[in-house]
Amino acid sequence: MTDARRIIAHLRKGEAVSPDDLRWFAKGLADGSVSDAQAGAFAMGVCLRGLSEEGRVALTLAMRDSGHVMQWDLPGPVADKHSTGGVGDCTSLVLAPALAACGVYVPMISGRGLGHTGGTLDKLDAIPGYATAPDERRFRQVVKDAGCAIVSASAAIAPADKKLYAIRDVTATVESLDLICASILSKKLAAGLEALVLDVKTGSGAFLKTVKEAEALSRAMVDTANGAGCKTTVLVTGMDEPLAPALGNALEVDAAMRVLAGKDKGPLYDLSVALGAEVLHSVGIEDGEAKLQGAIASGAAAERFGKMVHGLGGPIGFVEDWRRYMPEAPVIRAVEAVEPGTVASIDGEALGLAVVSLGGGRQVETDQINPMVGLSEVIRLGSRLEKGDVLCRIHAARVEEADAAEAAIRAAITFGTAPKAQPLVRERIS
Repeated sequence: MTDARRIIAHLRKGEAVSPDDLRWFAKGLADGSVSDAQAGAFAMGVCLRGLSEEGRVALTLAMRDSGHVMQWDLPGPVADKHSTGGVGDCTSLVLAPALAACGVYVPMISGRGLGHTGGTLDKLDAIPGYATAPDERRFRQVVKDAGCAIVSASAAIAPADKKLYAIRDVTATVESLDLICASILSKKLAAGLEALVLDVKTGSGAFLKTVKEAEALSRAMVDTANGAGCKTTVLVTGMDEPLAPALGNALEVDAAMRVLAGKDKGPLYDLSVALGAEVLHSVGIEDGEAKLQGAIASGAAAERFGKMVHGLGGPIGFVEDWRRYMPEAPVIRAVEAVEPGTVASIDGEALGLAVVSLGGGRQVETDQINPMVGLSEVIRLGSRLEKGDVLCRIHAARVEEADAAEAAIRAAITFGTAPKAQPLVRERIS
């Protein structure tokens, strides 16, 4: 007979746990028959002893199946993207509508920011009226009509993960590759995807600081997702500086809209196209880069974004005049170079934490976010500056908060020898 103690004992001894036992445990997490103490012991056992590849796939599927698994009947493939998080990373806002304009349906279940990285849902909260937690009927209708919808996971999606994630957070088991894979992929697979692209970030602005760490997670994620039946590719991408020239929720919406409106290109545009091309290739659509570039240049991607925004409660004319709807901070200050020099390094995590301190992120889950604060016009690595040139602009609610942010920004940007140029995409793993 299966019980939690026997499963935990197997883990403690480093013995294999059967797929049936993992399914039983996930069901117990979801319905409460597994206690918090047992869930904590399970998480620690996995963290210390690890699971086999078969066990990791089985746990992912068991957590997916602990709740509602969506099924779609649409005239095109269903796919999505997930990022491990970084600073100035608003690719979801560009990528989802661009893929929709290319015939792919994107039911994107996203999260909120915690720590130094921003959350996609927090960015969308800056749009007046946008509902990030619609009911399933409305979610399905917007996906059908607009081709994409970016929303939060409902309580019915992977409830075992919600229980286990909270336990991991207080038991120092967050870093387990097995548990990371199961957590991320159980929610994504519950959305009924045919294909998935993962953006695993590495560098000063990422959670994974080294390429070695990023590669280890990437291979585990690819093996697990493909083993679970979802065609998946990973791009390992650089996060040694902010991806977009803006950090903060309304400011990142503005950065994404500038790309969709054809006003800006740069790394945000390049990475959105690269990730989207991987998705299109996975679902059998070739010449993906050209198709995505065309969707953005023609305005078709922006049109899809506008349909999504209006379908989820936002303004009907948002795309045509988005700045009219976005909140603006009362204090805007230029941070100027005090001497000439070349930008040698940027501590992306420090910039992200400066935005959190301004009120643009959370120290704890219950913190309220101020959507208008953040940084804009952030300088890029290798830039040659003269005295008085702008490093970035601070958008703050109060002067004293701008003062503190300026000190943090100056400490985060180092002058010296220009760094060796690195490609945005460091590696592709499939």
